[in-house]
Amino acid sequence: MLRMIPVREAILGSAILALMLLIASRFAGFIAPSNLANVFNDTAPLIILALGQMVVILTRCIDLSVAANLALTGMAVAMINVAMPDLPIPVIIVIAILLGAAMGAINGVLVWKLSIPPIVVTLGTMSIFRGIIFLISEGKWVNSHEMSAAFTGFPRAEILGLPVLSWTAILTVIVFGIMMARTPLGRSIFAVGGNPHAAVYTGINVGKTQFLAFVISGALAGLTGYLWVARYAVAYVDIAGGFELEVVAACVIGGISIAGGIGSVGGAVLGAIFLGVVKNALPVINISPFWQLAISGSAILIAVAFNAQSGRKKGRIILKSEEVPRD
Repeated sequence: MLRMIPVREAILGSAILALMLLIASRFAGFIAPSNLANVFNDTAPLIILALGQMVVILTRCIDLSVAANLALTGMAVAMINVAMPDLPIPVIIVIAILLGAAMGAINGVLVWKLSIPPIVVTLGTMSIFRGIIFLISEGKWVNSHEMSAAFTGFPRAEILGLPVLSWTAILTVIVFGIMMARTPLGRSIFAVGGNPHAAVYTGINVGKTQFLAFVISGALAGLTGYLWVARYAVAYVDIAGGFELEVVAACVIGGISIAGGIGSVGGAVLGAIFLGVVKNALPVINISPFWQLAISGSAILIAVAFNAQSGRKKGRIILKSEEVPRD
C-alpha cells in the first residue's frame, strides 16, 4: 500500500504536466508563472476542502455537506460583517471556523452515536444547511458594496507575490502533511479506515475518530466559506452549489480510496490541482464545457478502477469481521 501511493501521485503528476503542455501548445500564455499562480489561487478553495474530505473518506465515511457548510458559514460571516463592519478579520475567521466545526460535529455525532450511514446524514444536513441560509437571509444577497473593505480585501492581499488565499491553502497542506504522518490522530485515521476491527484491538475509538474527521472537515469548510465569500464579494443561497461533487472527485482522482485507509495528502492536492487545471485551461482554448465534465468523469472512473485493482490483493485475515464498538 505504501508503495502504491507514490506511484499514483507520479502518474497523476505526469498527467497534469502532460495536460499543461498540451494546453501550452495551443495557448503558450497558460504556463506563464503569473497565470499558473492565478490557476493555483482559483484552485485553493478546492485544495482546502479536498484535504478535509480526505480525512473523512479515509475513515470510511463521506461528507456531502461541505459545500452547504461553506455557503451557510459564508452567508453568516457576511451578515455579521454587514452588522458589525469594524469587527476584526481574525475574529471573523475564528467565527467561521467554529461555525463550520459545529456543523461538522453535528454530522459526526449522528454517525457516531446513532450509527446512521454517513451518506444519509450528510445528504440530510446538506439540505438543512441550505434551508437555514434561506431562512436567515430571507433569500436576499449580500453584495460587495455592503461588505467592508477589510473583509473583502484579506483573501486578495498579496504576500511575496501570492494572495493570502493561496498561502492559506499552502499552510493547510503543510499542517495536514504533518498531522497525517506525525501525530496519533493521523495514525488513528489510517488505522480506522484500513481495518476498523484491528483498530479496536489497539485501543482506538472508531466512532470518536470518525467524529473528529467530520469536525476537521467542517472547520475547513467554515474557513473556506469566509475566504470564498470575501474573495468573490457576494453571498447568496446557492453559493458553491454542487461543489461537494468536485471535492469528492478531487479525492478520488488523487487516489483516496472510497473504501478507506488508503490515500495521501499529496494525492488529494494533486487531484484538486488536476481539476483546477482542467477547469481553467479548457475554456481558454475554446473547448466545450462538456469536455471538461467528460475529462473529469473519465479521470474518476480510471482512478476508481485503479483503486479497485490495487485493492484485490489482500493478505491473510487474522481478525474476523465483527461488529465494531463505536462508543
